[in-house]
Amino acid sequence: MKRIELQVEGMSCSSCVKHVNAALQPLAGVGEVTVDLTHGRVKVTGDVESNTLISALKGAGYPASLLAEDRDERVRKTSGCGGSSCCCH
Repeated sequence: MKRIELQVEGMSCSSCVKHVNAALQPLAGVGEVTVDLTHGRVKVTGDVESNTLISALKGAGYPASLLAEDRDERVRKTSGCGGSSCCCH
């Protein structure tokens, strides 16, 4: 899982929040979308590339740029198979 934070331009109201969510939620790999209207930021958790998110937002009329991207190792380690010591092996 990745956590991606974007700076998004042009968001000014609750309708903008709905449009941003509508642009990002249907994308493959997107898990959770959190929109911070006050600071013009969007946080996305999932298995998706930042450039995919930026392109989708641009297509919806909201230019965006990457602020931060990191892997959530805690989520990755606690979900799915645990490796060679896992009961699946």
